[in-house]
Amino acid sequence: MNSGLWRVNLEPSAIRYMAAADEDLLSAAARAGIAVPHACKNGVCELCEAQLLNGSALNTRNQQTIPVGARLMMCRTAALDHLELEISAVMAAGKNQPRKFQANVVDVSSINHDVYRVELQLPRRRELSFHAGQYLSVNLPDAEPCYFSIASSPLDQNIELHIQASPDWVSAQKVIDALTSGETVNLELPHGKSCLACAPEKPLLLVAAGTGFAQVKSLVDYLRATSCAQPVKLFWGVRRHEDMYLRSMARQWEQDWPGFTFNPVVGDDEDSDWSGHHDQLVRAVLASGMDWNNVEVHASGSPTMVYTLMDALVEAGLPSEAFFSDVLEYAPRS
Repeated sequence: MNSGLWRVNLEPSAIRYMAAADEDLLSAAARAGIAVPHACKNGVCELCEAQLLNGSALNTRNQQTIPVGARLMMCRTAALDHLELEISAVMAAGKNQPRKFQANVVDVSSINHDVYRVELQLPRRRELSFHAGQYLSVNLPDAEPCYFSIASSPLDQNIELHIQASPDWVSAQKVIDALTSGETVNLELPHGKSCLACAPEKPLLLVAAGTGFAQVKSLVDYLRATSCAQPVKLFWGVRRHEDMYLRSMARQWEQDWPGFTFNPVVGDDEDSDWSGHHDQLVRAVLASGMDWNNVEVHASGSPTMVYTLMDALVEAGLPSEAFFSDVLEYAPRS
């Protein structure tokens, strides 16, 4: 058997990954951060069923070659050649259809002066599929939906949110009050196209302002769990030191993960407005010395910050298709 790597293309998602000749396709997909539905991992549940469209593959249970056009279980299949598979259960980034769920409130705790960490449990968790970096809506009775980034990895059982509820943010405070007093909450998820369906093929630059760090945490937790081989650099910009509510966590990532770099950007200037700190964050990113022709950027923050950053990076040489942010979807420029 070939001791090298074979390329596996999944359709219709157009996701691709590499599989070693001595590993099953399901394990190789998991290593690449691709969420293939599965339960038993021994070919019985049939959740990881796919169709072989092209290439040569081996059924590891009976050691028989699988003919093109046949169905296969990815957990019981090894590649003998480059493969093309059809598996509709694997969704491309941002292509998951939003669904309504009722979640149990596990915990609501204060992280700093105005940010709360919320932990939610979905009784039908196995029915939920989302990608790292997506967001959800909390739907309260007689109120407009409130949208929050999911701070947990798709690999985690529970859902984590970071909700900033300052006294002047009435809608967010109502959500916190409802979560604190209630046992269940209605959600709709997932939303957003600024996400990862598999491990990136280029170095990754993450830029967050304020609680945009929640989206970053989902991405980083996912990348660490899937042993991402690409370097990852994070810039987190806040107005004051106390606003960087999980600085110790980001520092710990930097200590534990050799490929990860954390760059805090703190204004600490009471006389400057927030837009000034956005400019400071953008200047820090531009000064990082990255190869803008070979990087993928994910940005999370206000429309002002995101568009200022995007314009600056594109002018510096970043291809526009390598810049991702949910702001481009929910607040498009005219």
